Amino acid sequence: MIILGIETSCDETAAAVLKVERGKFNLLSNIISSQVKTHAKYGGIVPEVAARMQMKMIMPILNQALKLASSKSQNTISKNSIDYIAVTQGPGLITSLMVGVETAKTLSYILNKPLIPVNHLAAHLLVNCINNKIKFPAVGLIVSGGHTILVLITSSKNGLKYKIIGETQDDAVGEAFDKVAKILNLGYPGGPIISKLAINGDKNKFNLPRPMIQQQNFNFSFSGLKTAVLYLTQKYKNIKTKKHSKSDYELRNLCASFQQACIDVLISKTLRAIKEFKPKSFLLGGGVAANPELRQQLQKKINIKFPKVKIFMPELKFTGDNAVMVAVAGYFKINNNKKINTKKFKADPNINNSLS
Repeated sequence: MIILGIETSCDETAAAVLKVERGKFNLLSNIISSQVKTHAKYGGIVPEVAARMQMKMIMPILNQALKLASSKSQNTISKNSIDYIAVTQGPGLITSLMVGVETAKTLSYILNKPLIPVNHLAAHLLVNCINNKIKFPAVGLIVSGGHTILVLITSSKNGLKYKIIGETQDDAVGEAFDKVAKILNLGYPGGPIISKLAINGDKNKFNLPRPMIQQQNFNFSFSGLKTAVLYLTQKYKNIKTKKHSKSDYELRNLCASFQQACIDVLISKTLRAIKEFKPKSFLLGGGVAANPELRQQLQKKINIKFPKVKIFMPELKFTGDNAVMVAVAGYFKINNNKKINTKKFKADPNINNSLS
C-alpha cells in the first residue's frame, strides 16, 4: 500500500510518500517548503501571503516527493502508483487548507484513487507510530502555535477514537512563546529563540504565575503568563533590547523563567490526566514538542510517577507541520473509511472539536 500525504494547514507546504507493508511503515519521501523566513518579516503569519505561497509551491512539492520516492524504491513511483491520497482537512487557515484539499480532490478524481480526510491534530500525535508499536488507551498532549490540547485515545474494532479532555481557554502555548518573543523584541518564531536563550538562564529568577495549575481539571491558560512578562519588562526596562548587551543575563533569566512556567503547567495537567485515565501510553505532538526542556522534564516526571506508561515523542523533524503525519493518520483511517464524495468534501478550519 502506498499513501500520498498532503499538508497545507498553515505556512508549510508538504508532501510525503509512505509505503505500508504488513503494518510496517517505510517512508519513501518527505518534502517540506517552509514560509518561516517570509512571515518573520511581518512578525507572524499573514494568511493571504501563506495561501499564495501554498498555491505556488504545491505542485513542485508533490513532484519532488514522487521523484524522491522513486529513487528510494525499486519501482518507479508515479501518481498512478499511489493507492490512497490523505490530506489535511483541518483545522488551520481556511485559505491554506483549501489549496491542499482542492489539489487532493483533483488528483483523487483524475486518478480514481480514494481520498482520506485527516485531522491535523490527530496526525500530530499519530506520527509517533511511524517507528513504534503503540498500545492504547493513550493520553496525548498536543502543543503548537494554535493549540494546547489533552486527548484520550482509545482503540476498538472500529478504529481509533479521540476525546478531548482538556484545552487552552485562551492562548495556545506556542502562541504565548511567540507573543513573549515579540514583547522582548526577539523576532518570529518565538519558541526556538526563547528556548536557546533559556539554556544559560536562571529559571527561578522571576516568580511568574502558573495559570490554572491548581484547578482540578485538564484545561490550560497562558494569556495571564504572557501579561506577567509584559509587566516585568515595564518594571525592568533594560530587559527589552535588540542588542542583548549588558542586560543579556536578565533577558536569559526571563526567558528561562517564562519557559519553566509553561512547562510546569503542561506537565502538571498531563500527570493529572495520566492519573485519571490510566493509559498504557503517552504521546506528545506539535511544534512545541521540539522544545528540549519540555521533552526532558516530561520524560523524567512521567517515568518517576508512572513508570509503566510508555512515552512516545516524535523525532524533531516530525514535530512541525509535515505530510508524513498526514499519511500515517490516513493509514489508521483507511480500513474504516467510507467512500468520500469529492464534490462535497471541503476544508474545515474548525474541525478540531472532533479529532476522528
